[in-house]
Amino acid sequence: MSHREPDWLALWALLVRRQQAWRSRRHRADAWAGRTQAYQAQVRKRWSTPDSSRTLVCSWLTPGTSVLDIGAGTGAWAALFARAGARVTALDASEAMLAAMARTFAEEGVTGVRVLRGSWPGIAVEPHDVAFCSHGSYGVEDLAGFVGAMERAATRTCALLLRAPLLDGVMAQASRLVYGHPHDSPNFIVAYNALLQSGRLPHVAPEDGEPWGGWLHASFEEAFQELRGRLGLGEGPSEHDGALRSLLAEWLEETPGGWRWPPSVRSALIWWKP
Repeated sequence: MSHREPDWLALWALLVRRQQAWRSRRHRADAWAGRTQAYQAQVRKRWSTPDSSRTLVCSWLTPGTSVLDIGAGTGAWAALFARAGARVTALDASEAMLAAMARTFAEEGVTGVRVLRGSWPGIAVEPHDVAFCSHGSYGVEDLAGFVGAMERAATRTCALLLRAPLLDGVMAQASRLVYGHPHDSPNFIVAYNALLQSGRLPHVAPEDGEPWGGWLHASFEEAFQELRGRLGLGEGPSEHDGALRSLLAEWLEETPGGWRWPPSVRSALIWWKP
């Protein structure tokens, strides 16, 4: 019996559509509106300790290196690049994130970063030495088009920083129950295999340290509905509901602040020469 490899690009697109459908039921047109300050606080907490991805990326830079930061978000990476002496172009489509980015630059005294509003790859820029995207590709169905545009915009290095969920984490187990595989969302594992599928052989550096994440929900039912939404199970009952409830009951911890999920995510850096 022959073994057939998954179509990883198609799986990425499917997972993006599922996530978009779930988010569209929860958020306004700008999904970050009203959420940037809480997200910025999470970023600052994570960045308060050394990080192997930051160390590695900064080792690529010398004064004058040009960096295109795609989906620059709160501007933490762009500020880091600028402090290292790089010439930085920061790109983001969210007005709320652009405002958060401006706060970051003001608070850290960072100047000289060129900021553009737009979605990649729908905005034209001149070539840079490095095209970099940290957790900014999850909303793009056409991953091949996304990285192809990165390659056209980079003369030296393309890099993606992506979530790398634990394969025995709660979401991975839930996805196996429903779909037979652990990939609940667009992530490092799917992207890396998609790059291999498209003829690229990128380098990989998993992030050091303990897994992060650990969502907190006010009630068990709220956590259950979040799980169903992330899995794309829709509004009505599902044949998987009983097994999913049992899985959550086994893994979630009831605390005075609510129901907490176990940490189950790291980041992983993928980079290659265009």
